[in-house]
Amino acid sequence: MLTDTISSNDGAFPPVESSQHQPPSRFPYLDVITKETPFTTRFFTVWLNEEQEIVHINMDSVATISKSDIERYARKVASRDSERGWISDYRYKAVDTQNGSIMVFVSGTMYQNTTNRLLFTVFLVLLGSAALILILIILISKPAVRPVAESYEKQKQFITNANHELKTPLTLILSNLDILESEFGKSEWLDDIRGEGERMGLLINQMVMLSRMDESNVHLENSDFSLSGAVEDTVSEFQGLAEERGYTISQQIQPELSYHGDESMIRRLIAILLDNAVKYCDPNGSIQVRLYQRRHPILTVENTYAAVDHLPLDKLFDRFYRADQVRTFSGSFGIGLSLAQSIARSHRGSITAYKRGGTIGFRVDLK
Repeated sequence: MLTDTISSNDGAFPPVESSQHQPPSRFPYLDVITKETPFTTRFFTVWLNEEQEIVHINMDSVATISKSDIERYARKVASRDSERGWISDYRYKAVDTQNGSIMVFVSGTMYQNTTNRLLFTVFLVLLGSAALILILIILISKPAVRPVAESYEKQKQFITNANHELKTPLTLILSNLDILESEFGKSEWLDDIRGEGERMGLLINQMVMLSRMDESNVHLENSDFSLSGAVEDTVSEFQGLAEERGYTISQQIQPELSYHGDESMIRRLIAILLDNAVKYCDPNGSIQVRLYQRRHPILTVENTYAAVDHLPLDKLFDRFYRADQVRTFSGSFGIGLSLAQSIARSHRGSITAYKRGGTIGFRVDLK
């Protein structure tokens, strides 16, 4: 605005009353030229002839720049194609005239300092506001999260207590069953009691293990072991059961693939996925197990499942969720996949479910 105003008046400030000499500003909201503006604006003007030679210099309104610097600035501006811009701390504008050109240089130091102070003040205000908001969030979040944390701790404590309280009578029941069977012989009712007792014992063990895996300080017996061997052994254990039910198991296992982790936990994870595949595979279906190396070992277990399109994959890892809404017992409690997810996470890995055609698969990334 200042360079436009001065250059339109042949390199000098026009009288403030003579508003007709002032061109329309490109920044109307900054159009604040007053009677004091000529006395507070530091500027100098350079006149050049048609050969771009300096004819005259007016430096009455500046005192911190030498004539040689002014000439150097003028030559630099003359070599540029831009009409306006910045050179050092001066905003310039070059205007062509009948006899040559006029270059107006207005000092931007004062405006830059003002802008820098404003930005610094805004930064301090934003920083202080962010710190205040963070403190408020910390103060407010503690009482808000405390009930959830307490509930979670009580849940884990309940599972631990239930383990001790349920295992003792369960052990007595199974022991008494052995005594009854030795005195009266086996019967259908005693077999039912034993089956339900063993099922309850399995449920208690899985719940306790799942609770322990949720603890942040869970202790893992990490060591280097053959991951390829662990997968092959587990597949071999399920081979007979799968063939008995009419399923075929195929495997593509990269040989000599090792991993550093808790071998017993990884074997349990593999067993959970294979057990899940055997339980929910279609009649005369197939199960495929693959193990390969990318940046880290990847294990996939797939099985044919005709109803896969109606299966909510996002709920499969929920605790006690079973696709069978009738809740008929098939040997599953609905916490196996949750336990597999906890084991994968404890090894800094992940497990995801996916569907492809008429098959459902689970991918484990062990990092």
